[in-house]
Amino acid sequence: MKHYILPSLLVFLLTLSACATTEPSSRYAPEDAPLVVRPVLFSDLPGWGNDDLSGAIEALGRSCSKIMTQDPEKPFGDPVWNLSAGSWSGACGRIENGKLKPGAFDNPRAFFEFYFTPYEATAGNYRHGLFTGYYEAALKGSRAPGGPYQTALLQRPDDLIMVELGDFRETLKGQRIAGRVVNGSLKPYETRAEIETGKLLAARPLVWVDDPVGAFFLHIQGSGRILLDDGGEMRVGYAAQNGHMYYAIGRELVKRGLMVKEDVSMQSIRAWLESHPSEAKEFMNLNPSYIFFKEIKEEGPLGAQNVPLTAGRSLAVDRTKIPYGLPLWLDILQPIPTIERLQRLVIAQDTGGAIKGPIRGDYFWGYGEDAEHNAGLMKATGRYWLLLPRVGLD
Repeated sequence: MKHYILPSLLVFLLTLSACATTEPSSRYAPEDAPLVVRPVLFSDLPGWGNDDLSGAIEALGRSCSKIMTQDPEKPFGDPVWNLSAGSWSGACGRIENGKLKPGAFDNPRAFFEFYFTPYEATAGNYRHGLFTGYYEAALKGSRAPGGPYQTALLQRPDDLIMVELGDFRETLKGQRIAGRVVNGSLKPYETRAEIETGKLLAARPLVWVDDPVGAFFLHIQGSGRILLDDGGEMRVGYAAQNGHMYYAIGRELVKRGLMVKEDVSMQSIRAWLESHPSEAKEFMNLNPSYIFFKEIKEEGPLGAQNVPLTAGRSLAVDRTKIPYGLPLWLDILQPIPTIERLQRLVIAQDTGGAIKGPIRGDYFWGYGEDAEHNAGLMKATGRYWLLLPRVGLD
């Protein structure tokens, strides 16, 4: 086995661009700031020696199953990294069924330290960004409307077209639009308000639930479990989106003086909506983004990389900045009141309409009441380091 050494010019450029970085203020990194990386040592990662990395191996193995099906020459991440899908062959080749192959390494930490190089990530001169949480929701539902089950989760309409703009122009990589073709031109799709008022006839209901507010939050989470009235369970996941930008209704509640910014959380927004039923629909429809669902019959929930998410090990990122499958070392301050610091290795496997910027993450807590509680409270300051694969290793 031979060690891979980054070209000296690349090391110089990466180091020069991030050296003497200072945090301009306590504000989070701007969404449009450039992602800048510089090589560091594993000993520079706060808390690196304290994390049990076996869960990260399982999550990475799921991402490897997607990366290794790509053309080995396909570029991976920022062009300055000089990486391709084939750069993962060494690391991914040592993982099988979510575990390290026998004889590969004595422990996961040694594996990561051999096959990866850590890089500090900054957004221009900013080191810190916003980190929130999400979870796999649970709702009560029925396969047919009736009684309390009056809110439909819709399937992807046949006329909805989603366009990956990066397929047409490299500068638009990671961006997408959606709409329908009308007279040979792609036109915007209906907004949430229009869909809720019945203007979309092309969408078929997948399942009916008894809680419109819960359904709204399921749209934000992107996946969940429906506990059916016949005693069964249906797992649902993201199938498509209507192409409209996500708008956080908490921002509007603060703007109108109905809520204090410091008190905004998933729990407080939900409580407000449930206690103001006559106004809830108006506020929910201020978010024009709308999610269409599909039934997930295999293991789930599925992230945007189309691999099952791993509780505590999957992170939703801005896919225009961070590629799927990349390991990230987190250092998040006070993610929830009962945890002082969250320092662990996660894998970029998902994205979301509100996840924008080079240092921005949505941490997947998993399923259940504790996961829902923690995700709803999480609005924390943090940073991360990128673990880039070292190529040339067998």
